[in-house]
Amino acid sequence: MKKFFKIFGMLILLIILVIGGIFMYNWRDRQPGYAIDLRLENKNTTTIQAGFAKKPITPTIIDTWNDANADNKYNKDDGDTYNDINNNGNFDAFWIAGMSNAKPAQGVHDDVWSRVMVLDDGKSRIAMISMDAIGFLHGDVIDIRKRIPKELNIDYTLLSSTHTHESNDLVGIWGENMFNSGVNPEMMEYVKEQTVAAIIEAAKNLRPAKLVFAEDLTENDSVLIKDTRKPIVKATGIHLMQVLDAETDNTLGTLINWSNHPETLWSHNLLISSDFPHYVREAVENGVYNDNQLMQEGLGGVAIYFTGAIGGLMAPHPSISIMDPFTGTAYSEPSFEKTKALGDQIALMSLEALRTKGDTIINSNISVRAKTIFAPLDNTTFKIASGIGLIKMGLPEYFKTRTEVSAIRIGPAMFLSIPGEIYPEIVFGGVEAPEGREFDIQPIETPPIQTFIKDKYKFYLGLSNDEIGYIIPKSEWDTEKPYLYNDERDTYGEGNSLGPETGPIIYKSLIEVIEDLE
Repeated sequence: MKKFFKIFGMLILLIILVIGGIFMYNWRDRQPGYAIDLRLENKNTTTIQAGFAKKPITPTIIDTWNDANADNKYNKDDGDTYNDINNNGNFDAFWIAGMSNAKPAQGVHDDVWSRVMVLDDGKSRIAMISMDAIGFLHGDVIDIRKRIPKELNIDYTLLSSTHTHESNDLVGIWGENMFNSGVNPEMMEYVKEQTVAAIIEAAKNLRPAKLVFAEDLTENDSVLIKDTRKPIVKATGIHLMQVLDAETDNTLGTLINWSNHPETLWSHNLLISSDFPHYVREAVENGVYNDNQLMQEGLGGVAIYFTGAIGGLMAPHPSISIMDPFTGTAYSEPSFEKTKALGDQIALMSLEALRTKGDTIINSNISVRAKTIFAPLDNTTFKIASGIGLIKMGLPEYFKTRTEVSAIRIGPAMFLSIPGEIYPEIVFGGVEAPEGREFDIQPIETPPIQTFIKDKYKFYLGLSNDEIGYIIPKSEWDTEKPYLYNDERDTYGEGNSLGPETGPIIYKSLIEVIEDLE
């Protein structure tokens, strides 16, 4: 009997050591020694050069599947089966990210993209990328930076995710189940290759340019957004930069920055899509159409959509109706018709703002302040997910993850790089300390970030260079009863955040990079 217990104990110890080894291996620093502390400043204005490019990062759907109980989730126990189109004996699935596990794509509705703008003021050269993805982790951003050919002389690269909930998983937690990553390694490699190719092409396309800045701050976009968590602070406003060829006045590209979750199609969609950014970009480039009738001419060039301050949660929720701007039809149920109606409205507001409120800048310059920061990882689920390899996060310090903030000044505009989904009240004001809060403190993230930015035009680029999840004011943090505002239900957000210190740390770091450029 003693021998049995001895052997049993040794087996348990061996299992613990193996599991511990797996966790330690997956928690390793995936970019050892990497840090950025960048200051680029140019006070002299000159003719700026700009280049644009776009490359598809759309997965090729090979195997489809049969949903036995029509629940839009793949589960063999429910009788679901797959169609082995390539006869390799495996279900070659691309798992749609954003709503739940077990959602294999059945096809492609519209391409997803990496879209790039390269700017050069004669002293500095930067690349700004928007990728149609739920998110792109900082380690993968660093990997893309390391792949950029040195001869391109790019001083700083910013990569933001649109946060579409309708494309394949590039983070890892939306696979077949909670124990299997949703990231296809070959697909991840393809995404990185295409993104670098787009950067190279944009750099080759550099042309003397002038910039047109405009905004729509009418709050007419408010009806397209539902704030799903108190306090109700909507991140309204569309921020725009059109880039014209200085010699021909043709549009090289247009940046559109707006704050809303690209999840109009909600949880039942099984087709790869960039959601409403697709329709915004198509309309800005090629015109706004009602069926086959052109209602508003487009600008041409490459349209790039950047997601803004979407925490809180800014969403085109199924509980709100969105009206087709031409037919007056109101859509509430998730559909591509509703998604196009939303995209068309944002495109029409954008085109009108550029036409009537545009501020043309002939000569410009670029300044950048970027720095690495280390944020505590207090989320137990994230710790386990990274430990078992679902999320390739990496911990360079004891339960701290590496991330990044930056501020970019282009002429009269500041572009603020935020590494996750920041709550709008941190940016625009309205942080509260409600009854039921977990920490007996007053608001920390005050005054709002926008008050520190003196530039005429302000762009808030969410999910930039990382996806650390929700950035929540610490005085609004709540994980247990009593719930905030003494509500009966708990709050959504904390489960997808690094932890309660994230808000104060990101707030402080963003203000530092802003002030360093003043």
